[in-house]
Amino acid sequence: MTHEPRHSPIVPSYGAATLADLSSSILASLDPGSPESQNVLGLMPAQRACLLIVDGLGWELLRAHPAAAPFLSELARNSKPITAGFPSTTVTSLGSICTGRPPGQHGILGYQVIIPGENRLLNGLRWDSRVDPLQWQPLPTIYERAAEAGIAAVHVAQGSFRGTGLTVATMRGADFRPADSMGALAAQAATALHENGRAYVSVYHGDLDGTGHVFGVASDAWYNHLAHVDKLAEQLASSLPSGACLYVTADHGMVDIGPEDKLDIDAIPELRAGLALLGGEPRARHLYARPGAAAEVLAAWREVLGERAWVLSREEAIKEGWFGPVDDGMAARIGDVVAAPAGSVALVATKAEPRESALLGMHGSLTSAEQFVPALLFRTA
Repeated sequence: MTHEPRHSPIVPSYGAATLADLSSSILASLDPGSPESQNVLGLMPAQRACLLIVDGLGWELLRAHPAAAPFLSELARNSKPITAGFPSTTVTSLGSICTGRPPGQHGILGYQVIIPGENRLLNGLRWDSRVDPLQWQPLPTIYERAAEAGIAAVHVAQGSFRGTGLTVATMRGADFRPADSMGALAAQAATALHENGRAYVSVYHGDLDGTGHVFGVASDAWYNHLAHVDKLAEQLASSLPSGACLYVTADHGMVDIGPEDKLDIDAIPELRAGLALLGGEPRARHLYARPGAAAEVLAAWREVLGERAWVLSREEAIKEGWFGPVDDGMAARIGDVVAAPAGSVALVATKAEPRESALLGMHGSLTSAEQFVPALLFRTA
């Protein structure tokens, strides 16, 4: 008999307090003409706002390390976390932040998802030149909506991200300003805020996530980098023009997975049986079954994983609200079966995904460590 996980998943609170609601609320706070319903977080009106997105800075991680991040920890004292969205992974969360819509609507539904009608996966980070980003993610972006309302829309990030499939899909309409160091991120954002009377400026920093993936979130390397991130946030705050707001959030948290907690799908025949494509990532799997094999795959994964993961059919995951409201045409991108680890296990594939399988820090699932992210506010006088 298959045992269910002891804990319930943290299903994202779409429409109330997720990353999509944060960016929508920020935009609404900058636009007096927008309906009140778009500012679901009740953010105070402002002329200019900066959103710092720190890849991998989960709420629980921040709260656990006040000494390494005194500035951010002080902001967190009177703050509550929001939920990232599912999967709690960079491409999906950036889709939510940059459109103000949940994953089921913007359609960037995981690290690797099927291209419907084709027997291959789209890797959302690396992209595929055969996939048009404008068709893959058809909704207007926050930047396009800002520009339409007469608000300058700027995105500051590493220069190599300019023009990538993910950037075009999620950040089109932004004035992209390259910044390849933390000092440059702060300076470029400050310039953008000061040169515009009304502005929405997003700043993306990805290296904390990279440090966590390689060294783990319990490492000195991660603590050291968190201190640098804290300084970045402090520099952004100190450079704000009068009456501007700085918001700080993250795309997901992270958990460390030791070798003993890595379950290798490539070494367990029952988990490979009936699978046409293995999508997602180790903490959030999309399983695409061969024709007629979906029920067999669902039963096998539930039997093998038991209490270690929440394993749902596509229809169940949609009904449970994992992806938020799912638009027509987007459901086909979701796995026939979706598996999200409940504990510390990772569903790796050492042959198919050697690089991803070797990582120490991971994310993607519906645990509090991965779902809860900061929504911090600093406002100048």
